[in-house]
Amino acid sequence: MIGYVGMAAAAATFIAMMVIKIFVKPAYLDDISVFHHALDAFIIGVTIVVVAVPEGLPLAVTISLAFSTKKMLADQNLIRHLAACETMGNATNICSDKTGTLTENRMTVVRGVFANKREDNCTKKTTISDKALETILEGIACCSTARVVMASPPRESDDGTAVYDGRPQLIGNKTEAAMLLLAHSEWGSSDVAEMRREEARFGKEGGSRLFPFSSSRKRMTVLVNKKKYPWTLYHKGAAELVLENCSTYMDVDGSEKKMTNEKREYFKEVIQEFATDALRCVALAHRSRIESVSKNLSTITLADCEKKLEKDMCLDALFGIADPLRPDVIDAVKTCQDAGIFVRMVTGDNLETARAIAKQAGILTEGGLSMTGEEFRKMTPAQLDEVLPKLQVLARSSPEDKHILVQRLNGGLMPETEEAWLEVHPGRNFDKEKDLLLPGYKEEWEKSRGGVGEVVGVTGDGTNDGPALKAADVGMSMGLSGTDVAKKASDIIIMDDRFSSIVKAVLWGRSVFDNIRKFLQFQLTVNVVALTITFLSALVGYNPPLNAVMMLWVNLIMDTMGALALGTEPPTLELLDRRPYKRDASLISRPMWRNILIQATYQLLLLVFLLNKGPQMYNCEDGSSHHFTIIFNAFVFCQVFNEFNAREIGDVFDPFHKLGKSPMFLMVIGFTCLAQWLIVEYGGDFTQTTPLSFAEWRSTIGYGAVSIPMGFIMRLIPVSEDPESFAGLPGKDAGKKDNFWLSALVLALFPFLAAIVYQLAYEVEELKH
Repeated sequence: MIGYVGMAAAAATFIAMMVIKIFVKPAYLDDISVFHHALDAFIIGVTIVVVAVPEGLPLAVTISLAFSTKKMLADQNLIRHLAACETMGNATNICSDKTGTLTENRMTVVRGVFANKREDNCTKKTTISDKALETILEGIACCSTARVVMASPPRESDDGTAVYDGRPQLIGNKTEAAMLLLAHSEWGSSDVAEMRREEARFGKEGGSRLFPFSSSRKRMTVLVNKKKYPWTLYHKGAAELVLENCSTYMDVDGSEKKMTNEKREYFKEVIQEFATDALRCVALAHRSRIESVSKNLSTITLADCEKKLEKDMCLDALFGIADPLRPDVIDAVKTCQDAGIFVRMVTGDNLETARAIAKQAGILTEGGLSMTGEEFRKMTPAQLDEVLPKLQVLARSSPEDKHILVQRLNGGLMPETEEAWLEVHPGRNFDKEKDLLLPGYKEEWEKSRGGVGEVVGVTGDGTNDGPALKAADVGMSMGLSGTDVAKKASDIIIMDDRFSSIVKAVLWGRSVFDNIRKFLQFQLTVNVVALTITFLSALVGYNPPLNAVMMLWVNLIMDTMGALALGTEPPTLELLDRRPYKRDASLISRPMWRNILIQATYQLLLLVFLLNKGPQMYNCEDGSSHHFTIIFNAFVFCQVFNEFNAREIGDVFDPFHKLGKSPMFLMVIGFTCLAQWLIVEYGGDFTQTTPLSFAEWRSTIGYGAVSIPMGFIMRLIPVSEDPESFAGLPGKDAGKKDNFWLSALVLALFPFLAAIVYQLAYEVEELKH
C-alpha cells in the first residue's frame, strides 16, 4: 500500500512539473528545454518511488529478529526459526507440560504403601518382611530403564583442594530414578539395581523381555526370566490404572491376599490422598508363573501381553513421589496472565495431582475447568469449543490429545478435505461423523471463529510431541529433557526447561513487534513530509527543495539508519502489561497515526514557512542552493530528533529513556549528524548544497529540536488503541475507555488550526512592515 501511494505521488509530481513547464511557463524555466525538464521530473519521480517504497522494512524486521535472537540465547532461549521470535510476542495461549517445566523434575519418594503397610517416612529402613522387600526391590530394579550413577571420587581443583560431589547422577526417567534411589537408600538396605538387571539378562537370547513405558498406556511391563526363578511379570504405571488389573495384593509378610472391595477402596483413597497432596502416585505389581498362561514368552507381542498377562496381578506397592514446584513459576504464570495470555497445563499425571499443582502455580483459577484425556477425546468439536475458554488443566492426556487441543485452538494442520479427514479417522464415515469427531475439519473450524484462531505456544519434550509442536504457532522443546525429535520439530528450544524462560521469549517477541512499529512510525513520518513537500513544490511552480541526492540521503536515514537504530531497542517489562494483538490487527495503531500526522504536520508547516520566509530570514536568493540547503538541513534534523520520539509508540513521553542501553541508537544518531555536516559543508555540486554559517546551523538544528516538545504535546491528545485489535485475557490495560471519535475530531482539526495560526502570524508580520 505504501508503495502504491509512493508511485501515485511520483506520477502526480511528474505530471505537475510537466504541466507547469508546458502550460504555466514560469520565467525560471525559460532556459531549460522540455526534454531536459522531463528528465529532471522523471528523476524526481523515480526518487520519490525509491523513498516511498519501504525497502527498509524487511531490513528492520531482520535486524530486530537477529538482534533479539542473540540476546534471547542469554535468556536460555535458542531460536531455531527467526519468525518464531516475533510470533511468540502475540501468543494468546501457552500449553505447558508439568514435569520439568512447572516443576523442578527432582523426584523423591516421600511416602507410600509397601506390602499393605503405610509408611510416611521413607528415609528410614522399612519394617516389611524380607520376602516382601525382595519382591518390591526386584520390581523396582527390573521394571525400569533409568540408571543411577553413584557419586564420583574426589577430584583435585585448580587451587589444589579436594572437590567432592556426593550427589548421584540420574540418567533417564526421573520418576524411575526416584524409585531406584529409594531402593539404594537406607529404606531398601542399599540395594544395587544393576546386579539384578544383569541377572535378568535383558536383550540376550533366552533372557528377559521389556515393553517400555508408553505415554498412551501410562504403564510399562517387563517379563523377567532368571535361572533360579520362573518367569515373572512386573508391571508399573499410573496407580489407578494398575489397580484396576489387580485381583490380589501383597501383605506385609510377602504373601498374596485377595483384593476385596473394601481393600480396593482403601487403595483408591490412598491414591486420591497422594494426588490431592500434589504427589505423583505410581503403582508396582507383579504376576508369578506366567509361563502357564502363555508358552511363547520370548516372542510375545505387546498386544498379547496386555490382553493375556496384564491382569489378575498382585499389587505390591504404591509410591507417593514429590516433584516440587519451581520457585519462579508462580510469578511467571501471573506475569503471563497479566499480559493477557491463557496458560493451560497439559500433563499425563493423575487429575487430582494435576489440579493440586495447577492451583499452586496459579494456573487453575476460580471457575476454571479441568478434565482427563478420556473425557476430552469423547467430546465433539462444538462441545470442546464451549469449554475451551475455561479449560485450564488437561490430565492423563496423551500426545495426541495435546495435538488435538492445539489444532482446535489455532486451526494448525486441520484437515481441509475429506481425504485428509479420512487419513486422521480411517474407516469412519465423513458425511455422518465429520461434526462429531475431533479435531473437526477446516471449514467447520473457520465458521466457528471467523477464520481467526488463537496464537498458541506449546511445550513438548517427547518424540510423540512432534505433531503438537508442528501444529503450534510456536513449538517449544525442552533443552535438558527433550528428545532430538522434539527439538527438530520445535521453533524455540528452552535451554533450562523453565517456564520463566518462556515468559522471556514473550517479552522479546513483543519487543521485536514494537521495534518494527517504531520503525514504521518513523519512516511514515518522513515519507509523508518528503512526498508532500516535493509534490506541493512542483504544483506551485517551485523547483523541488529536496533534489534526488538529498532525497536518497533522507531515504538512507529513514531506512537503513532507522532500521539499525530502532530495530535494536531492548525490551522493557512494561511490554508485559498489555494484551497480545490479534492475528489480523493493523500494524499501525491509532496512537501511531496520531504521532505520524502531528509530526508530519509540524514538519510540513516548517518547510512551507522556510520556503516562503527563508530568503528574507537568511538573506539568500529565493530558490537558490543556499535556500534549499537550509530547508534540507532543517528537514534532516527534524528526522534526527523525531527518531527520539519514535522510541515510544504510545502515550508515554520519555524520549531519552535508558539511552545507555541502546548503543546502536546512539551510534546511528552520531553517524547521521556527522554525515549531514559533511554533506552540507563539502557536498558541493554533487549534492547541490552550500556551506552554512554557525548561526544557520544553530537555527536549523533548533527547528529540528522542536520535534521533541511537539512529541510531548501530541501525546496529550487522547487517542487510545482500538480495543478490537487485542486478543487474549483481560490484562492490566483492560478497562481503558475508547475515545477514538474525540481523538479523530482533534486530529482532523489540527492541520486546519495550525494553518490558521500560521496565516495569522504571517498577517501580523506583514502589518509590521
